[in-house]
Amino acid sequence: MRVQQKKLILSSSPRYILFIHLVINDMSQLALSTLLHVISYTLYSISVPFCLILLIITVLTTLNTPLNLAGMAVECYIAICIPLRHSLICTVKKTYILIGLIWAVSALSILPDLFILLATESLHFFHSRVFCARDYIFRSAYSQKKREASHIVCLVLVWLILFYTYFRILFAAKGATADFKKARNTIVLHGFQLLLCMLTYVRPMFEQGLLYLLPKQHLSIHFACYVIVQILPRFVSPIVYGLRDQYFRRYVRRYLLCKVSTSSHPENVTKPNITSSMRQQ
Repeated sequence: MRVQQKKLILSSSPRYILFIHLVINDMSQLALSTLLHVISYTLYSISVPFCLILLIITVLTTLNTPLNLAGMAVECYIAICIPLRHSLICTVKKTYILIGLIWAVSALSILPDLFILLATESLHFFHSRVFCARDYIFRSAYSQKKREASHIVCLVLVWLILFYTYFRILFAAKGATADFKKARNTIVLHGFQLLLCMLTYVRPMFEQGLLYLLPKQHLSIHFACYVIVQILPRFVSPIVYGLRDQYFRRYVRRYLLCKVSTSSHPENVTKPNITSSMRQQ
C-alpha cells in the first residue's frame, strides 16, 4: 500500500501534472511541425484540408507551451510564497481545469482564423494544393491583424505573470535560504528558457522582417526560425523542469536507465518539498 501511494505522487502533484502535460504537448508539437517541414521540402504543396488539420493542431500545441509555463510559474510561486495554502489552491482537479483553460485560450487564437477562412475563400481554394504554412492558408488581412493583436495581448499577460511570480520567488528565496546564489541561478535559467518560448509571439513579425531583407531566402529563413523558436526551447524544457528536479530524476534513472539501488530507488524517497526542491536547483 505504501509503495502504491508513493507511485501516485507524480499523478497527484499539480507540479508534475503540468510538467507531464508540457512534455506531451511539446512532443506532439515537434512531431507535427517536423512533418510540416518535411512536407514543405519534399512535396512542397499539399491539399488544403489536410494542411488545415495539421496546421491547426500545430498552432494549438505551439501556443499551449507559454501558457503552460505561466501556469507552472504560478504554482511554484504559491508553493514557495504561500506554502500553507498550496494544498488548498493547487489541487488535482483545479490543475486539470487549468489545462482545459490553456487549450481553450489557444483555441480562441486560431479558431477565428478558420471562420474567417471559411467566410472569405472560395470553394475552389479548398480543393487546391498550397505550401502548408500559416501565412499561406490564413492569408486574409483580418487574420493577420487578429493574430498580431492576440499575440501582443498574450505576450504582455504572460510576461507580467512570469515577472511577478519569479521576482517574488527570488525575494522569498533570498530571505529564507543562505544559498541564495543557487536559487538565483535557477531563476535565471528558467527565465532564459521562457524567453525562448516567448519568441513564439514575435516570430511572425521577425520572419516577415527577414523576408523583406532577404526575399530570395524564404526556405532558409523559415527553417532557421523553426529551429530557434520551435525546437530549441522544447529541448531545454525537460532539462529545466524535469532532469534538474531531484525526485523526477530518480524516476528517470529507475525506469529509463534501469539502475536499481536501495539508496536511489524512488519508493524510498519521501514526497518532495517543492520549496526545498526549488532552492536545491
